[in-house]
Amino acid sequence: MRRFTEGVSIVLGGSAGQGIQTVEGMLVSVLKREGYRVFACKEYMSRIRGGSNSTEIRIGNDAPSAYVKRIDFLFALDGDILKHLESRLDDDTIVLGERERVCHDAKRCPVIDVPFGRFATELGNPIYTSTVAVGIVLGLLGIGKEVLGEYIREHFSRKGEDIVAKNIEAAGKGYDFGKHMAYDEGVEVSFGRDESVKEALLLSGDQALGLGALAAGCDYISSYPMSPGTGLLAFLAQYGKDFGVVVDQAEDEIAAINHALGAWYAGARAIVTTSGGGFDLMTEAVSLAGMIETPIVVHIGQRPGPSTGLPTRTEQADLNLALYAGHGEFPRAIFAPGTGQEAFMLMQQAFDIADRYQVPVFILSDQYFLDSLTSLSENSLEIRPVERHIVETEPEYKRYALTESGISPRGIPGYGTGLVGVDSDEHDETAHITEDAAVRVTMHEKRLRKIIGLRTDAIKPSVFGDISRAETVVVSWGSNRGVLEESLRILGHEDVAGLHFSQVYPLAKQGLKLLSGKHVIVLENNAGGQFAQVLKSEYGLSAVDTILQYDGSPFAIEDVVTNIKDMLI
Repeated sequence: MRRFTEGVSIVLGGSAGQGIQTVEGMLVSVLKREGYRVFACKEYMSRIRGGSNSTEIRIGNDAPSAYVKRIDFLFALDGDILKHLESRLDDDTIVLGERERVCHDAKRCPVIDVPFGRFATELGNPIYTSTVAVGIVLGLLGIGKEVLGEYIREHFSRKGEDIVAKNIEAAGKGYDFGKHMAYDEGVEVSFGRDESVKEALLLSGDQALGLGALAAGCDYISSYPMSPGTGLLAFLAQYGKDFGVVVDQAEDEIAAINHALGAWYAGARAIVTTSGGGFDLMTEAVSLAGMIETPIVVHIGQRPGPSTGLPTRTEQADLNLALYAGHGEFPRAIFAPGTGQEAFMLMQQAFDIADRYQVPVFILSDQYFLDSLTSLSENSLEIRPVERHIVETEPEYKRYALTESGISPRGIPGYGTGLVGVDSDEHDETAHITEDAAVRVTMHEKRLRKIIGLRTDAIKPSVFGDISRAETVVVSWGSNRGVLEESLRILGHEDVAGLHFSQVYPLAKQGLKLLSGKHVIVLENNAGGQFAQVLKSEYGLSAVDTILQYDGSPFAIEDVVTNIKDMLI
């Protein structure tokens, strides 16, 4: 008898085009409606069809929020997936699939035969295979039959009653088969449910960022599509008309960011979304934003480089790119969400900071975060008032007036009687070109003074555990928040705490106090320890250890727990 009472890891694996994402979408939706806490993430190759792709769905009592290597149930849709996931399989993994498709030697095949295709064919079309698969998974778990029927009626209603009826029949066939299989294999699943999850939102990282942008008053997005940053463009394009968002698919990345700068100059709230390779082309315009003191928000969906690298995998190696992009010296701010709630909040913060301080602001995410799915309470999404930091100009208006904070009053053309000048050359308070050395120093120092306010407004890091008693503090940033939280919970050491930074530049002063005198370990997906270097330079820490991974995959909880244990003093 195999009992699962705390959690289960289900992996769906096959080639692109076999409907894996369709199955994932249906499963997590039904599980959420039943009140189960779920987390889903995916990995896929950079091809339209073929290859070996997989989706992991975790269900658990303690709100799963990160990737695990362990596979309890593998639904194999082709033979290649077994070799692809070989390192994650063990004697306890239950593998299910069509033997004829998955195994060449049925006598030695470790696969429990599941006739996905036969059931679909009996219904008259292989297209029903995905629905059969969903039914089998839910039948195996013994949950969700009625809710699955409701979901199918809603999801397929626009395609007609016949399609609805066929899909319900397909789901029923799969469910009954899965239920009998659970009995035959001695599988018993029993998880706690949370009624509040039923009313929660099921969001990907893309969607959480998109909702945050809408809440921030974003009314213009420009982009030249590049994965994984394109999801934000697609989301705002889908809902743009409902919220008055102008969607500009530019001819290239250089045009995209310059269009967005023009939009801000005219009074819009604009965002650019791209990936590292696309952002490379934007750096001159970032420097332009620094000189003309025009706000800009840039979302960078990170993936492994250099160059094309692994275009559909994940990494956190573009922190230095965002931190040092653009020639010359000028202030900036960088945020990196680790949860859907943080994404929603930080996107609003990014727009406010860009608008208030008239500086470039970056949102760093990555493929793992953007494609992951989890439920999120609507009450946890705080919508902040949108404050537009624009003044009505007077005839004597000076666009770059000297101020103690370094922030000059920002006017826009046509709003008032003053002239709103900008210039990429060094300029005086009225935006006229100058080569006067004294004016240059004065204007340059004015711009740089903004960093004082940016540091004051920096978001303090989140603490996990009793950091006052801990000897060791493990630090995460961005998408590694979930894996750090779960790993520390499993580790259960009172002398180990966690610190998560959702703002990675400039750093909040509270972080230094929390890390002083501690053994600091930084967890990040790159080879150079980029955030560890930021901690050293910002806080003056002399010794920082690192746990690094840069193979294109996210950290697994099992590996993080092992690495922390090995590094404890």
